[in-house]
Amino acid sequence: MKDDREQMVYEIKERYGLDSPNVLSVMLQIPREEFVSARFKDIVYHDGPVSIGYGQTMSQPYTVAFMTHLLVSVRVGVRGGPLSRKATEGKKVLEIGTGSGYQAAVLSKLFKEVYTIEIVPELARKARNILKKLKFDNVHVKVGSGEWGWPGKLKFDAIIVTAAIKKDVPEALFEQLKVGGVLVAPIGKGTDKVMTRYIKLKNGGTKKLKKETFGIFHFVPFVEEATGPEGEFVS
Repeated sequence: MKDDREQMVYEIKERYGLDSPNVLSVMLQIPREEFVSARFKDIVYHDGPVSIGYGQTMSQPYTVAFMTHLLVSVRVGVRGGPLSRKATEGKKVLEIGTGSGYQAAVLSKLFKEVYTIEIVPELARKARNILKKLKFDNVHVKVGSGEWGWPGKLKFDAIIVTAAIKKDVPEALFEQLKVGGVLVAPIGKGTDKVMTRYIKLKNGGTKKLKKETFGIFHFVPFVEEATGPEGEFVS
């Protein structure tokens, strides 16, 4: 008999046809119930989003699995030819929208360093405390506006946006993406968002990006704040 986590992974594979061994193996290791309040623990492994307060949700398990898969399954040649690219040790990922912290926990098992930024201070502090308690020590949490990316001069091998962008990905995010890097974001107005993946082929503008789309998903809106790229670590 399968436990809740095993059943979650089974449904992702059987219902949605997503066979991503590295990602699903990681999701089997992480206690999703630790990232929600007590009243939602009974439904946290069900096939749907879970409220985390402040108008935000933890994405359904399949959405987490699929977006992570899009980050780590790319084959891209920086100079034109195909080049196998694995998002494992030695690579940095930026998450825009920490939320509950669960997506960051998944990423922490696949990347050397995870940098995650959250505009709602209360959510950032709660996620940081949970991640610290569970010893996800390679995750760095900051309070700030995701439209500015991560403050400083860091460059990332991958960027994931976990809230809906109405039209265009902020240019600041592409500037922080390394050549050969991958950015995944849900884009669109209204309820339906198109899951979109960009691969940065060269430096310099959107013409140097490869764009792919992967169907319709539902997300809460991306929260913008036009006060500048300041941010602070939560304590």
